Order: sequence, then C-alpha cells, then structure tokens
Amino acid sequence: MRNISSIIKQISRSVLLVAGFAMLGFSGHAQGDAAKGEALFKANCTSCHKLDVKMTGPALGPIITSETDDKWLTHWIQNNQALIAAKDKKALSIYNEYNQAGMSVFASLSDGDVSNIIAYVRGEWKTMKEKPPGKGDPANPQTSTESGPSDLVIFGLIGVIILAFIIILVLNKVIATLERLLLSKKGLLPEETETIEGGVPVDKLATVKKLLKNKKLVFFIILCISIAGSSWTWVTLWNTNVHTGYQPVQPIKYSHELHAGTMKIDCQYCHSGAYKSKNASIPSLNVCMNCHKMVKTESPEIAKIYNALGYDPKTQKYDSTKAKPIQWVRIHNLPDLAYFNHSQHVVVGKVKCQTCHGPIQTMKEVYQYSPLTMKWCIQCHKRTEVNYKGNAYYDNMISVHDKIKRGEKVTAAAMGGIECGKCHY
Repeated sequence: MRNISSIIKQISRSVLLVAGFAMLGFSGHAQGDAAKGEALFKANCTSCHKLDVKMTGPALGPIITSETDDKWLTHWIQNNQALIAAKDKKALSIYNEYNQAGMSVFASLSDGDVSNIIAYVRGEWKTMKEKPPGKGDPANPQTSTESGPSDLVIFGLIGVIILAFIIILVLNKVIATLERLLLSKKGLLPEETETIEGGVPVDKLATVKKLLKNKKLVFFIILCISIAGSSWTWVTLWNTNVHTGYQPVQPIKYSHELHAGTMKIDCQYCHSGAYKSKNASIPSLNVCMNCHKMVKTESPEIAKIYNALGYDPKTQKYDSTKAKPIQWVRIHNLPDLAYFNHSQHVVVGKVKCQTCHGPIQTMKEVYQYSPLTMKWCIQCHKRTEVNYKGNAYYDNMISVHDKIKRGEKVTAAAMGGIECGKCHY
C-alpha cells in the first residue's frame, strides 16, 4: 500500500511540474496588446513604414519578426540615436544601410507601448504571410511561417491539466481511505478518530489538523496572503487619482475619428491655444459654424450647436437672447500643484498631440489615454533629447553664460525674466 502511495505522489508531482511549465509558457507568450499596438503604429509609424512595402523606412514585418531581441528593439524605437552614438553594431548597420538617414526618436513611448507595437506588427505580418496564394504576396506564393498554438489546443491543454488535478485529488482520497482501513484492521488508528457503521474510520477535520500542524505550510500561506494584500494595497494607493481610460459622456457627440482621422483636420485648427498659451482651449462654437453653417445642417447633433448659439438655420440669423454655453465635461485635468504649458511643448519641444493624448484620430469619443502622473512626465523628459543647435532660446542662454564667465553684468531680463508667461498663466 505504501508503494502505491509513493508512486501516486510521484505521478502527482510530475503532473504539477508539467502544468507549471505549461502555464509559464502561456504567460511568456501573453506579452503585448496588439489592439493598442495597432493604434500606436498608425499614430506614429505609418508616415514612414509599412509592414510589407519599403517606404521612407524599411518594411517592418520581416525585420521585427526576425529580430528576437525585444529589449534591443525597444531601445532602438525609443532612442535610436543613443544606440548609434554608443556604436552599437546593429544600429550602425541599419544607419549605414539607409545612407545615415536618422529615424525619428519616440522617447514618449513607454516600454509597454513599444511591446504593444511589436505584438501588432508580428501578429499582422504572420496573418499576411499565412494568406493563401492570390491573397498574399504574389511574389512569394509558397511562403509560410510557423503558426503558434491555436485556441483549441490551448484550451484543450488547460482542460487536460484541470482533469489531471481532479484525478490526483480522487486518487489521494482513495489512498487515504485505504490507508485508514488498513490501520483500522491493525488497531493503529488514533484515539480521537471517530467511526461510523461498518467500522470505517472517519475524521473530517483530520486533514485540516494535519496541515495546521505543518508550521512551514502555515507560514507560507500567511506569507502569500500578506504579499497579495500588500500588493493590492500598494497598487490601489499608487493609482489613486490616476484616471487613465476616463471617458465621460459629452453633451454633443463629436467624433475625433471623423474630423481628425478621416478628414485630417489639424488639431490646432480647433484647439488654437495649444501653440500660443498654457491651455489648448476648448474651441468656440463659431469654429464649428465655419463648416456646419452649410454642412450636415440636418444632424440632431448640429442642431444642439444651433440652439446653443441661438441660431436659426432658416433665416440664418442669431438671437443672442437664446444663446447659452455648451456644458463640456473636462477629461484631462492636472492637479493645481502641477504647471503644464502647451505652447512650450508644442512650439519649442515640437511634441505631437498624440504623445500625451494618444491616437486621438482614432477615437470616436475621447478618453484619457495617458496616466499624466509625475513619473510618466519625468520618464518622457529623461528620454527626450533637446536639439539646442540653431534654437534662439538656447543661443541666448549660451551668450548669457559667456557673459557670466567674462564677469559682465547679467540681468534677469536677459534670461527671460520679463516674459509674460513668467507671471501670467
């Protein structure tokens, strides 16, 4: 009987070991969100790259799929200039192959963003290569790539693992029952054990009592509970007042996907304050009327604009007594202790709107894409290189520093002390 018990226990350990490795394998492949990666790819990469055709830059499908070092790819996408400056062999090879034409630096993309882009490119490229002849690349009709496990295989394996656990539990129960019967016949059962009819020993709490006497197991369980509770508390506190994904319902269903995406209207046509002031500003309804005085006049959403302006589309006249403001709901909101100036980032830093607001041209309803935390801002500032050559501001700073070195008089005005934004914002 003891031999049978030891054999079953060995089988149980083997099954558990295989199950553990299988789950690790699944988690290893569950990296990157292809859906988010598609939006990021369209917002940042499509101006220079396609998956299967060479444009300004190379076709990304075969390159990213063949490159197995994701960490290097992440560094290259975020800041290829740093790799080139560090004399990285791969970076120098690509740099020289394309006549030393520098690729844009995407310092604002986090490691997770790059992982999402890589997942999208690899998945999309695999789909393109797996298309039958006539629907894929006509030059390579016989090309095929190794496909990963299908959902049916994965769920089947998970089912086998669950079934194995059930079998192990049943076998352990049977072994325990047989051992108790054997001990009962030999009169070796503990005194506190109860019996039922037929002389079969039963103690429903025997297993629990045995486990509670195992100090190592009790310590391990308490440790796991403490770690899980601490992790949950830390994540909850860390994400307090972080509103990523916040998407309120607006009084008018304005689609950025239509206006900024399909119609390719520049963001600053509506948000004109982005390049000249601290705030990007909410566009006035008169900006909407530049088009919608004649376009889509029958739309119920446009009718809301007319009502807010007191405008009669039949007579094309305004009645100021009927005008009332649109109650837009603010989405991106920084705490009062944080100072952010749109014009500094848009004009001086040449930062694209998508860097902070995400793929706005794909959003039917706008939501907060980035966390807008201090850590997120600092990471971007650490990665973003400043091009100070030919910049009037930095030229002035260099001249001021030269005056300081020569011991000449330097006033606060020389360092921008009389700029309006220093006091008024």
